[in-house]
Amino acid sequence: MMLKLFKENIRIAFGSIRTQLLRTVLTVLIIAIGITALVSILTVVSALENTISSDFASMGANTFNINQYENTTRNRGGGEREIINPIISYPEAVAFKNKYKYPFTETSLSFTATTAAEVKYESSKTDPENTVVGVDEFFVTNSGLEISSGRNFTGFDIDNNAYVCIVGSDFEKELLKDVNPIDKTLSIRGAKFKVIGVLKEKGSTFGNSQDLRILIPIQVARSLFTAPNINYTMSVMVSKKEFLDKAIDNATSTMRRVRKLSPVKDNNFGVVRSDDLINKILGITQYLGLASWLIGIITVLGSSIALMNIMIVSVTERTREIGVRKALGAKKTTIAFQFFIETLLIGQLGGLVGIIFGILIGFGIATAMSFDFVIPWGAIMSAFITSFIVAIVSGLYPAVKAAKLDPIEALRYE
Repeated sequence: MMLKLFKENIRIAFGSIRTQLLRTVLTVLIIAIGITALVSILTVVSALENTISSDFASMGANTFNINQYENTTRNRGGGEREIINPIISYPEAVAFKNKYKYPFTETSLSFTATTAAEVKYESSKTDPENTVVGVDEFFVTNSGLEISSGRNFTGFDIDNNAYVCIVGSDFEKELLKDVNPIDKTLSIRGAKFKVIGVLKEKGSTFGNSQDLRILIPIQVARSLFTAPNINYTMSVMVSKKEFLDKAIDNATSTMRRVRKLSPVKDNNFGVVRSDDLINKILGITQYLGLASWLIGIITVLGSSIALMNIMIVSVTERTREIGVRKALGAKKTTIAFQFFIETLLIGQLGGLVGIIFGILIGFGIATAMSFDFVIPWGAIMSAFITSFIVAIVSGLYPAVKAAKLDPIEALRYE
């Protein structure tokens, strides 16, 4: 019986929606706009989070670096005394590597020799905007880099100071285009290097191209680029993630021993976990999510007022119909339920249209910004729930108003 009544109410609701088509379409669109705003922003935010997570997973979530400072940019806060840490010198870096023997770890030493190198191949040369990095055989894996063709450095290359190099993907596109880069000879500062590998494309990070770099053995880089105060970086990869915290503690005490720091002194170097940065960035995307909810709620509030308004008008217009139904014995709950179902249908239609448009817009923005698109199930669920709540809130008052109508007054209404 209940199911029959429910089906009948849905049939009446669809009939009513058809007779007031223009009004229904406009109401659905108003709700859809609010839901579209919510879903599209949440879609872009989840695509951004997904991209960041996959980018940093490739950086190796179980690695940490020992640098001169914890952050590359230091804040000169108001009235704060700026702490100046000494650079990490080559003897210190080597001493650390020799003393640090924590299980399941691999330590890599590297330094940026220059960020303005000119690279020549036969008669062509590049702009002086290439970064040359002096590295060892563990640098590529510890930095989460991948080699698309050729091979990585071996211990033999590093120990024997071989004049070999691994180039970023931009060299393959520009300087070495139309040729297989492997075994070709490049010239950097007059020294000839044989290309043994090409790095997989990384794109730009904060405006700096990651694909304009050349990796060369660390001792060769030290002999070619003899600048004073070269700052070294130690990167440690922990193959078993559960040992990461212990490995960091051990590395910190090893570095303190290398620097002969007394127990009362603070660390004068920075330990940076690769997952610190991702957590900071994901923290920022949380605010984006909150902002999208705020925008969504404001637009949805507007659409719920519009929906309530339309339903009140509908109740007034159909006063006579309500009177007839009541005179024929329809209960108050039946009348209220009929209007409620109608509001719910319009609300869910608006939600559905909003979700489709929201995902399409979100997909478009994510694709344009090269984010990894994921279907935002969370956003879809929240949109459905939101449109459901909108319909309930908007439908309550008109439904109660319709149910309370006096059948005699209603029948007299023209």
